[in-house]
Amino acid sequence: MNRKLWLLNSLLLALAGFAGWQLHNRWVADKARAAAELHRRIAPIPGPPFTAAPVPPAVLPAGYAEIAQKDLFDRSRNPEVIVEKPPVPPPPPVPPLPVYHGSMNFGDGPMAILSVSAGAPQQATRPGEMIGPFKLIDITREDLTLEWDGQTIRKPLDEIASHAAGQQQAETASTGRTEAPAPAVQARVETPSAKGPGGEAFGGSRICQPNDTLPFGAVQDGFKKTEIKGPFGSSCLWDPVGK
Repeated sequence: MNRKLWLLNSLLLALAGFAGWQLHNRWVADKARAAAELHRRIAPIPGPPFTAAPVPPAVLPAGYAEIAQKDLFDRSRNPEVIVEKPPVPPPPPVPPLPVYHGSMNFGDGPMAILSVSAGAPQQATRPGEMIGPFKLIDITREDLTLEWDGQTIRKPLDEIASHAAGQQQAETASTGRTEAPAPAVQARVETPSAKGPGGEAFGGSRICQPNDTLPFGAVQDGFKKTEIKGPFGSSCLWDPVGK
């Protein structure tokens, strides 16, 4: 029994000695590692690049000109004189359009019979010629193109025909005011058809009035209605009987 206790005590003593030796080795290793960490040299981290601050501009007296010229209590006070431009005058009104009495074509181009006003003498006008302040640009069976002050004016023949101008002047004289001409459809319905020779053309002949319903060959007031055919269609002319 005593022998077993001695063996157990010897074994425990050996284990205690081995544990102490292991603990001593670990302590030595930790101490050596701590000494190595303390003496290890760390490379310094480079700092950010240095950028010099911008140099402020020099203070000049001209920089305070606005403060010296303007009043702090009135923004409108300054040395600049504001020159007001005169208002642009309105464009001049378009003068009264010439009156249309008829047209004809003898093969050398269309010709319009116009007058400056309803009572003015009639004038045979070709494209490119002047009639009062207007310049005739083109004439067709339906409308007339004029030019005035750089503006192009296109009007139907019914609106500037002689009967439409006479009707407008009569309404102006009776009412004392100027009104816009009636639409072309109303002029055709309300105005009776014009018949017989119109104003003088040339060579003693007379022009055909708009809406002339007399047949070709009809004779009236010593004139005979004659048909004239051209490249732009047919037109008519009242020639003296026997011509």
